[in-house]
Amino acid sequence: MNSSNFTVLLALIGGMLLAIMIKLNSELAAGLTPVHASWFAHCIGAMTALVLMMLVSKVAQLKRAKTQSSSNELTSDSSQSSSSLNSQSAPLWSYLGGLPGALVVIFASITINSELGFSATLVLGLLGQVVFSLIVDHLGLFGMIKKSVNVRQFLPVLCICTGCLLIIFQRSQ
Repeated sequence: MNSSNFTVLLALIGGMLLAIMIKLNSELAAGLTPVHASWFAHCIGAMTALVLMMLVSKVAQLKRAKTQSSSNELTSDSSQSSSSLNSQSAPLWSYLGGLPGALVVIFASITINSELGFSATLVLGLLGQVVFSLIVDHLGLFGMIKKSVNVRQFLPVLCICTGCLLIIFQRSQ
């Protein structure tokens, strides 16, 4: 499997996991509140990320130890490249990624438990993602390279809008 196929597969799995997360959080919100559901989801997510970080760190240490024992010739270039990698910092605004994540959990928990339901909530969320991504590309927000948006790129948006309408209004009949 080449790198491009692997990233497509990861994106598809991420979308499925997002749908599962939204459904599980909406069930929790129905029993508690959307804010409590968001809080629990993010605490469990933080604990999961911590465990994964520790596992990845341990694997990296084992690989480093194996490399050091098999070849005792560590160059100063490799140690400098790893230290310069650690000294790079992300822009301050990038640390706010948890804010929209928390709001997504709260809003989705509310809308899934409404007359919209699961499929309409997901397809409207997809529409929001596609429209916002076109805006980000066009304006070059968040440090992205500006990409001109043309009329052809609105065809998928039109298709998603049509799908949204079909899902929402077909259900009410």
